[in-house]
Amino acid sequence: MRIIPAIDIIDGKCVRLSKGDYSTKKIYNESPLEVAKEFEQAGIKFLHLVDLDGAKASKIINYKVLESIASKTNLQIDFGGGLKSYEDVKIAFNSGASQITGGSIAVKNPALFKEWLANYGSDKVILGADANNGKIATNGWLEESTEEIYSEIIEKTSNTLKLIASGGISTFDEIPKLAEMGCEGVIIGKAIYENRISLKQLENYIIN
Repeated sequence: MRIIPAIDIIDGKCVRLSKGDYSTKKIYNESPLEVAKEFEQAGIKFLHLVDLDGAKASKIINYKVLESIASKTNLQIDFGGGLKSYEDVKIAFNSGASQITGGSIAVKNPALFKEWLANYGSDKVILGADANNGKIATNGWLEESTEEIYSEIIEKTSNTLKLIASGGISTFDEIPKLAEMGCEGVIIGKAIYENRISLKQLENYIIN
């Protein structure tokens, strides 16, 4: 199972929100690049980078942060937040993203999202689904749709797709359970920043 630390960006800084609420912003580091380098030094290969300013503005904003991390580390970065057009996607890939994540766009403009899949391939495009109160939240949690909760997807698709668990991972004990469930990867954010899960604990799951 891939271990994928998350870096969320507001105003070019590494932050975390509580349940997607922008008013709960907590800054963990002024330099996302510094955080990314710490992950890389611990043996991490992957990074989930989210442009929260972009999610709110519905267009890519913090691509310079992506460019900096991509050019100064060897991390494979999946980038999301506000990607709503081909231009946004091109900027993300040109700035060094290995993959892009589309969430709200897949709900609001599924035809466009399917075009991205057709043009870039399923290895480059991730479908992101943020669950909130049993529903899928769109636009950085600012709206909700009534789609089926994504946690049921792995069972309903009989493991025919690669599911990445994200959100609410608070203790290391949850990691092996997710692996046993069949998750392809797990995104971990706040638990790392608040030292509830250490990079040392994750070593056995790091893919060399």
